Amino acid sequence: MAMNYENIANLVLERLKLPDTEDVSSGHLTMDNWEWPTGVALYGVWKTYKKTGDKNILDYLESWYARRFTMEKPHRNVNTVAPMLALTFMYEETKNEEYLPHILSWAEWVMNEMPRTELGGLQHCTVWNRHYEQLWDDTLFMTVLFLLKAGLVLGNKEWVEEAGYQFLIHIRYLQDKITGLWYHGWTFDRRHNFAEAFWGRGNAWAVMSSVEFVEMVGRDSAVARYVLACLNDQVLALWKLQRENGMFTTLLDVEETYLETSCTAGIACGVLKGIRLGYIDEKYRDMGMKAAAAVIERIAEDGTVQGVSNGTGMGHTLDFYKNISITPTAYGQGIAFLMLTELCEGEEG
Repeated sequence: MAMNYENIANLVLERLKLPDTEDVSSGHLTMDNWEWPTGVALYGVWKTYKKTGDKNILDYLESWYARRFTMEKPHRNVNTVAPMLALTFMYEETKNEEYLPHILSWAEWVMNEMPRTELGGLQHCTVWNRHYEQLWDDTLFMTVLFLLKAGLVLGNKEWVEEAGYQFLIHIRYLQDKITGLWYHGWTFDRRHNFAEAFWGRGNAWAVMSSVEFVEMVGRDSAVARYVLACLNDQVLALWKLQRENGMFTTLLDVEETYLETSCTAGIACGVLKGIRLGYIDEKYRDMGMKAAAAVIERIAEDGTVQGVSNGTGMGHTLDFYKNISITPTAYGQGIAFLMLTELCEGEEG
């Protein structure tokens, strides 16, 4: 794919405003909070730093965390764990001891205080709602990857094992055994998958999280082998549902729902990375490249990733997903970073 990675990456980075900048076009396109959209963006920025080696990007990240650590501590929930993932990677590289107490505190909260569902799943509690007895596919990316990385970096086997268990229980209740696609959520209280929605971005979280999980732990354990088997079922299903222009829709199997950029970018990123690491068959490369090309076409001249669906709670009807608004978001920018860095890894490989 012909592309100028540096130009596109710089444009996308420009749309993430510095914390003291007030000119933001959307409540979700701001870095001045400690929340999940910011956490996804921070991880994308971290990957961009690792790819480019640009010290200015690392300085930005270090300044961001330093500023936030002087402010009031955030409410702890599944979504506010998300910024800890990038911080744990930063600690691994920089060995900045100021980061360690934060990593320990958040990981111990996840292990010992975060609400659990029946059978010990991580309940998708948020600042607004504890979502009693609910599993959501978002949890894997927002919380479980951090717990896994913290366990690996700090040598805590219990945390690593718990992260593996969370992947297994989420697969058990969220991946449809017939199609291989993922439902958005499951409730133990009512024993159903809500609207039975194959939500696009939720499936992107599952693809990206599965590939990241196996890359971190290695592919030889029983858990990793099972995650990869489920991932390949999902990728086959996604291949069947990609639109002619390379995009995916916000409800994957409902053709009349709108084309959605963040899910397309996440699927492209996960599929192409999985191919590069040998987890996914090479025959799906065209799917990943077509999706990536479609996303790049939707990056505006000022770097805004267009066509991103707004934050999406649990829907009880399919119409709920059809009516989610479209707006620029920090997580849309962040997933685009992850996709762009993976494109460059693939080109060099």
